[in-house]
Amino acid sequence: MNFTTKITIEKSQHPISYQSKIVSLGSCFAENMGEKFDYFKFQNVVNPFGILFNPVSIERLIARVVNQEMFTENDIFFYNDLWHCFEVHSELSNPNKEAFLNSLNELLESTNNQITESTHFILTYGTSWIYRNKASQKIVANCHKVPQSQFVKEILSVATIEKSIQNTIDLIQKINPNCAFIFTISPVRHIKDGFVENQHSKAHLISAMHKIINYQLSIVNYFPSYEILMDELRDYRFYADDMLHPSQTTIDYIWLRFLENYISEEHHATIEEVSSIQKALAHRPFNPNSEAHQKFLNSLNTKIFRLKEQFPHIRFLK
Repeated sequence: MNFTTKITIEKSQHPISYQSKIVSLGSCFAENMGEKFDYFKFQNVVNPFGILFNPVSIERLIARVVNQEMFTENDIFFYNDLWHCFEVHSELSNPNKEAFLNSLNELLESTNNQITESTHFILTYGTSWIYRNKASQKIVANCHKVPQSQFVKEILSVATIEKSIQNTIDLIQKINPNCAFIFTISPVRHIKDGFVENQHSKAHLISAMHKIINYQLSIVNYFPSYEILMDELRDYRFYADDMLHPSQTTIDYIWLRFLENYISEEHHATIEEVSSIQKALAHRPFNPNSEAHQKFLNSLNTKIFRLKEQFPHIRFLK
């Protein structure tokens, strides 16, 4: 007897391997998946400018990176003892103006290189709701706790989102014409917007996404992370304590569904080997000086050496 309806996912025409170089951008769920890529030692860069939720802000940042539009004093502001930028996350904010600008522009250059070299882009959209700064009339990626009276809240139309997604693809292809794209909608519930408003937001993202997929099938895949949690799992026990974010069990499950369909089958054994090494490295012996533990360490080091011979980029923290 089945107690769930399993979603059919079409296997990617451009599977990810250990030779692939991945750039992941978007919401906090992009970070969840990025942690999985890191754990299993894939070549992955996640949100160099911090978490980004809406398609227009992601597009704007990619445009800046691709076109090498350096950050200047006009792009930053001082508030609550820190320098901020409305285009990036608060985790990058800095009390030192010069250091802040330097770090932003260093990130811009390194991200440009990563986009140029990458084989796969994973973009995770979280919401259609945006905040527009009244003074500049620009959409912001992060309000940095500036009073809400300085912003107007709006919802992006399906047409605007569709155009933004297409612009993002075109920008990346401008410097990397051979890459593949994986798009997904974050399963995180943005309940601060309201229950109905959250569904309204997700519906706009999904509608726009599928319009893009219909005529970009050769390079674009859609991974249904939102649908897996909403329809395949469909139970509050799959949420974290806040009842908004997916639990670790859910993240693990969604990762397995991703692995099955988007990662090359020839590398599944390598993933198992990496997992075995990671668990062994986390092991804490009762007697570190025992002969048995020394044999265990020798065997572990041999496994790591053989894996690094095959994939030189792999590094383990001991």
